[in-house]
Amino acid sequence: MYAKTGYNPAMAFDHQPFLQSLTGRPGIYQMFDGEGAILYVGKAKNLKKRVGSYFRKTGLTPKTAALVKRIAKIDVTVTETETEALILEHNLIKQYRPPYNILMRDDKSYPYIFLSDRDQWPRLAFHRGPKKAKGTYFGPFPSVHAVRDSMSFLQKTFKVRQCEDVFFKNRSRPCLQYQIKRCTAPCVEFVSPEDYSADVELTRLYLDGKADKILKQLERDMDAASTDLQFEKAAEHRNQISALRTVQAQQMIEKGRGTIDVVAGAVTNGQACVHMLYIRQGRILGSRSYYPKAPLAEEVAELLSEFLPHLYLDGGGRPDLPKEILVNAAIEGTEALCEALHTRVGRNIEIRDSVRGFRAKWIELAQRTAEQNLTARLASKKTIEQRFESLRDTVGLEQTPQRLECFDISHSSGEAVVASCVVFDANGALKSDYRRFNIDGITDGDDYAAMEQAIRRRYTRLMKGEGKLPDILLIDGGKGQIGIAKNVLADLGVVGVMVLGVAKGTTRKPGLETLILADQNNRVIARPQQAALHLIQQIRDEAHRFAITGHKARRDKKRRISPLEGIPGVGPSRRRNLLKHFGGILEVKKASVADLMKVDNINKKVAEAIYSALYNE
Repeated sequence: MYAKTGYNPAMAFDHQPFLQSLTGRPGIYQMFDGEGAILYVGKAKNLKKRVGSYFRKTGLTPKTAALVKRIAKIDVTVTETETEALILEHNLIKQYRPPYNILMRDDKSYPYIFLSDRDQWPRLAFHRGPKKAKGTYFGPFPSVHAVRDSMSFLQKTFKVRQCEDVFFKNRSRPCLQYQIKRCTAPCVEFVSPEDYSADVELTRLYLDGKADKILKQLERDMDAASTDLQFEKAAEHRNQISALRTVQAQQMIEKGRGTIDVVAGAVTNGQACVHMLYIRQGRILGSRSYYPKAPLAEEVAELLSEFLPHLYLDGGGRPDLPKEILVNAAIEGTEALCEALHTRVGRNIEIRDSVRGFRAKWIELAQRTAEQNLTARLASKKTIEQRFESLRDTVGLEQTPQRLECFDISHSSGEAVVASCVVFDANGALKSDYRRFNIDGITDGDDYAAMEQAIRRRYTRLMKGEGKLPDILLIDGGKGQIGIAKNVLADLGVVGVMVLGVAKGTTRKPGLETLILADQNNRVIARPQQAALHLIQQIRDEAHRFAITGHKARRDKKRRISPLEGIPGVGPSRRRNLLKHFGGILEVKKASVADLMKVDNINKKVAEAIYSALYNE
């Protein structure tokens, strides 16, 4: 019933529909051959651009070209920041040692900041490699320069020693670091143990992300320098803030010491995906996507309640069962499954859906990846072909339609009205043929007039030979909207285009829409096939997304605002706090939801709204 991420050794990887559906967010990608073996693991600031670069027609090195020829499948894991992608990439390379990674990239470990805790005079140090010394390790961090710069700043501020123990124990007088005010000379006891311990504790609190006093002082200094027109000094403070934020940023790729499986499901348009993260000793050491055949499951809870027993109990169970299983929905039968697992392995395994902190972040990461991979699967050529055939049978056509178009309208109380037209063909979304129309000269809120203007402008151009006519025109609405479309097409002399209205059901639940065929009697299609409804839903969702994106861009251009303006819940005070906290809009765009929540007066809901708006998804 349940199959791993699909691949067919007999078929080359069909990259075009995969890339069309791929997100532009940060993350890692894993490339597999026809036998399911990992070929390469890479990270990306923008997954769509990075993965797409492997399939360009020219400019590939011989090794990269050889890699691309062997690709049968690509899996992605979406992260919040590029930093998290870097660390996850490193963990996966260490775990699986893919052949092309070993040949193509350095395999060094990432750096940590180490603070000893067994000495009377603790030491702060840069660390890379095995964690053998007794003390606290902060990290890992992907940027060596950010760590060293921040350690230098901490040395100036708290004056905790950074010298080697051998050097420290053999001093009879202060070294140069004391002379330049970067150390309090504990080697010759120029500072009391109590005062030194206070400095160490401040350093520890800062590296734990619990001390913001220094950053607030830097923000004040940056504002003062800017007011005094000392722009170089203000830029220096801005860079210090940026470096410190990099070190202080919360990481969720390595946290705690747990042995955990994270299982997150996604269900849409009759398809399902379950993505798993394997956490061992607090590190994400692997991930995998499954695509269960679950036509009856409409909710994630139903999907997981069927999936988990098959995963953990079938075939004798897995040998490396975790101590804890995290899921993204409350499921029935949890107690019975936990009992069965206890009987099988002789120890307790807890299944939890309500968690906080970095565990909640792991669930969010897995859920976001499940949704992304499901989107990619829905865009696959095979799935699209099956749905086009289902639509053909539903509307009674003799031949499978080759081109579909759908319109949608977006505005804010009549302001900045934008109409979208999206196009799907046998390969899925044909984004090169998408069009947007800025609607003017209508009464505010008159969606009928907006729809009429958009359809007229679109098909006037097509009748002049600027594009292809569709086989089916989808209209989001009932008989009123259908009447407008029919009148416009008749007025322009357009023939051979079937108009199909899609009216939402009484419950407005996806998959329960009413299809109205625009013939003489506006006939309602009885019992449409589910695959056809899922295709229509997919096209409507895409038209809605494309319209909203265009509306936001037009509204923002009209208002001449920064990217932070127009975000719900973000007013002048919060915008000012954000810019002060991060030192500029570019650093705000790099921040994760957890980092945004550190800003004064920014809660989780507002942080998520900012993150989504800046990625414009």
